[in-house]
Amino acid sequence: MSVTAEDVEAGLQILLELELAPSGLLRARAELTNTAEEPYRLQELGILLPLPSQAREILDFAGHWGGERAPQRTPLPVGVHLREGRKGRTGADAAYVLSAGEPGFGFARGEVWGFHVGFSGNHRTWAERLSNGHQVLGGSELLLPGEVVLGAGESYSSPWIYGVWGNGLDEQAARFHEWLRARPQHPSRPRPVTLNVWEAVYFDHRLDRLTELADHAAKVGVERYVLDDGWFGSRRDDTSGLGDWVVSDQVWPDGLEPLIDHVRSLGMEFGLWFEPEMVNPDSDVARAHPEWIMGPAGRLPVEARRQQVLNLGMPGAYEHVRNQMVALLERYPIAYIKWDHNRDLTEAGSRPDGRPGVHAQTLAAYRLMAELKELFPGLEIESCSSGGARVDLGVLEHTDRVWTSDCIDPLERQRMHRWTQQLITPELMGSHIASLRSHTTGRMHSLHFRAGTAIWGHLGIEWDLTRATPEENRELGDWVAFYKVHRRLLHGGRMVRMDSFDPALHIHGVVNSNATEALFAVVRTAVSDVEPLGRFRLRGLDLTSSYRLRDVTPGPDPQGFRRPAWWPGSEGTVLPGHVLEQAGVFVPGLLPDQMRILHLETGSSSQD
Repeated sequence: MSVTAEDVEAGLQILLELELAPSGLLRARAELTNTAEEPYRLQELGILLPLPSQAREILDFAGHWGGERAPQRTPLPVGVHLREGRKGRTGADAAYVLSAGEPGFGFARGEVWGFHVGFSGNHRTWAERLSNGHQVLGGSELLLPGEVVLGAGESYSSPWIYGVWGNGLDEQAARFHEWLRARPQHPSRPRPVTLNVWEAVYFDHRLDRLTELADHAAKVGVERYVLDDGWFGSRRDDTSGLGDWVVSDQVWPDGLEPLIDHVRSLGMEFGLWFEPEMVNPDSDVARAHPEWIMGPAGRLPVEARRQQVLNLGMPGAYEHVRNQMVALLERYPIAYIKWDHNRDLTEAGSRPDGRPGVHAQTLAAYRLMAELKELFPGLEIESCSSGGARVDLGVLEHTDRVWTSDCIDPLERQRMHRWTQQLITPELMGSHIASLRSHTTGRMHSLHFRAGTAIWGHLGIEWDLTRATPEENRELGDWVAFYKVHRRLLHGGRMVRMDSFDPALHIHGVVNSNATEALFAVVRTAVSDVEPLGRFRLRGLDLTSSYRLRDVTPGPDPQGFRRPAWWPGSEGTVLPGHVLEQAGVFVPGLLPDQMRILHLETGSSSQD
């Protein structure tokens, strides 16, 4: 529905659009039009949703590079709980979903109301409780001074905001997930197992090494091969070449054809890394067009990661990037773009006057993504931004997955996966198996724990497989095969996260629509104060049905694994749904950073 209101004396008209999805998700946006003759300087156009008085506890998220979406709770005080993003991108520390609910709400119970601003630029999200007892959740784009000035007859549209209610956080998340999956552009084909070469080779692009890596990838079942940073211009490290989207004849004298032809001959798709919104000062484009670099009048902003921002709000800069990307997509069979964005937009002015440009830059990035997809049907795009610093429903209007974090340490990913899925579905969440030693934390984990963590999203690999042992490659192949067998359930089922009775134990899973099939992970992440831990229960099952449980964890049993008496053997164990959900069963003996995966199935099970 839409509502129009007008203030004739002020010369302003507003159109409010409201959409209520079948899932129960509400989204809204507003369009403001200047009907006067004089220019109108817009400071903010926010949308508020009423919040019931019993919502007295706030949940939102903190975070940083390599540690995105860390939950934090606080009472809702009298006054404003305000979260601002001024980085020119969503931010690793974004509020993400701001929820307010009954004190103590968890995954399974407690009324909770959530709010999300679907925008990838500057934004504000807040919860406010007034002295008169009224409460609201609100959000808006954060406009910098003078960023939007409406001339006579001109309009500004706010981002879409999203409001969801749930009895527990799982029900809240399910409304987001159902809405996402109902979109016409939502990925419908099985999510291909992806190998990204970044942590395997970094900038060391040699055809023999990369083709050998492709051979190993194909043998373990990889379906998409992605060449990361370093293939273009003078980009031999991170100091130069960014913005020159031309294949380097120094590294690739015969072009990318030899690698792409080899990858495709092995039955894999080919993907390529870009960072379209960024530029190194040491690049051909920056030397030719220094005015295209965002900054205040008369100087450059402080560099970050030895790069600056290319102002796509300027037509010339936009056409430069667009034309170079189109030329590559026309020449090569590129099925997938990893679209990176590795620095904040600080002092983000448009030259020569330094007028703020974040709003225009964000919309230009959206426009370029949409244009490429229109020109190349079937092209998929991943949103990556220093890891997970651009994860929102605005960028997901134009992309097919997001990179959760540059940290692939599975212990850190256990938390990040759990909370990233408060908003997005697992099939949109890039989730890779890393090498033995994490490149960001230095910790070492077994392949069992690395793979058992990664299969719960859009599975990928970020590991130099040429250095893996034959035993590791065989076990990795088993995990990839497991993912392929179960990905329809993993990416179509309803997420279940059990409220933990012990901080050392995390239990989560997916259940199909008619509760005839499910997968659950029983994960041990730490040493507990007690041993054994006791009984755990599952949720989301049909209480009147009986389920055959099988331990389907690929690979050899981890060290120290001890089966309780009830644990399923090769034929499985049959237990009633009401026993699993109401009484529970004993936790198996697991050491920290170990898990078991259980498959549950009724006699009438069928895939969704």
